[in-house]
Amino acid sequence: MAGIFDKQAETYLQARPTYPCEWYSMLAARTSHHSLAWDVGTGNGQAALGVAEHYERVVATDISEAQLSFAIPHPRVCYVHTPQSMSEDEMVALMGGENCVDLITVATAVHWFDHPKFYKLAKRLLRNPGGIIAVWGYNDVVVNPEFDTVSKRIWEASIQFSHSNSRQIIDGYRNLPFPFESVGLGHEGKPMQLEIPKELLFEGYLKLLKSSSPINLAKEQGVDLLSEEVIKELESSWGGPNLVRTVTYKAFMLVGTITE
Repeated sequence: MAGIFDKQAETYLQARPTYPCEWYSMLAARTSHHSLAWDVGTGNGQAALGVAEHYERVVATDISEAQLSFAIPHPRVCYVHTPQSMSEDEMVALMGGENCVDLITVATAVHWFDHPKFYKLAKRLLRNPGGIIAVWGYNDVVVNPEFDTVSKRIWEASIQFSHSNSRQIIDGYRNLPFPFESVGLGHEGKPMQLEIPKELLFEGYLKLLKSSSPINLAKEQGVDLLSEEVIKELESSWGGPNLVRTVTYKAFMLVGTITE
């Protein structure tokens, strides 16, 4: 999936939300140590920066060099390109050995992973006992009834261009395999429901749409879901280009640990 987001890497950085500070405090409170965290599929480091406020060292990895080129520097975050060719043992060595990671985070990316392979690796790396893994994502943005009606039409039209992996995030991770013991923050089949508030100008919302993989896949196939006419309709229902609105991203999270 590395190439899926390469073309819109810079737009992705500008458009995607940061995650609430409370999330990282909530996760840190459930790990027994705070030495090492691994942010997988880090993209440009949005989650890694939040994790770094609670852990001595964060290794933030991604298979997309384009995304990592926009990663935001932090003294406790080490960004590493991990191509698909890396073996499981090489990944374990990169992290410092088995049973050493206090927290694994995957922010809006786990649906792209080879789940059996990733979960096997996660279980080798997680500190046992005391380590946890948290995966989360979001699949909707609520603004107001008028605007939501227009935007819903666009999102529904884009579904047919979605990669098969995207179905899991469309379903809110309710069908995502998650073979870990619950720590009270969602469990397999029933993710914890969350919200991410963010203030945006219309331009910010438009960048979110333009960073969407289905929108870009549609365009590659000759279907422009964001025509000039559609953008004008969206802008009008937003209330104009200079109006700042508080939007709400509908999010969901699964957090677990290993018991064996």
